[in-house]
Amino acid sequence: MTETTTTAKAAPKARATKSTKAAPATPFGDFEAFSMPKMEVPAAFREATEKGIEQARDAYAKVKTAAEDATDVMEDTFETSRQGAVEFNHKAVDAAKANTDAAFTFIKDVMAAKTLAEAIELQSTFARQQFDALSSQAKDMQEFATKLSSDVSAPVKDAFEKSFKDMKAA
Repeated sequence: MTETTTTAKAAPKARATKSTKAAPATPFGDFEAFSMPKMEVPAAFREATEKGIEQARDAYAKVKTAAEDATDVMEDTFETSRQGAVEFNHKAVDAAKANTDAAFTFIKDVMAAKTLAEAIELQSTFARQQFDALSSQAKDMQEFATKLSSDVSAPVKDAFEKSFKDMKAA
């Protein structure tokens, strides 16, 4: 077995009392390399600088307002798109359900047909009804998609018109 020996660490020395020496006015004292000559800034330069700062503040305020407006437009556009997509999907599911119900009804009717002529007549009627139904559904979907696209693009169009109007005014 090995024996380990531990030595007590020496306690940190208490900090020496504050020096009575006064700190220099600058971190480097009177070091000549860091001293700058005292000069007076011309009033015209000061005014131009202040005017530039004021213009930068105005430009920042305009950019900030434009960014907030653009963010609002994007949020409105995304929300409109989301709602439209949900509604479009509901319409598609409703159309699929109606078509499926019609197909099952047709199959039930065909299975109950007593003659081949009756089955052919049911087939012809079903084909006409489904063609009309699909045409109507396609027309509804097209109208809804057109309305949705105009609703989605309206806020963006308004924002562009407003920004061009502001640019012309400026």
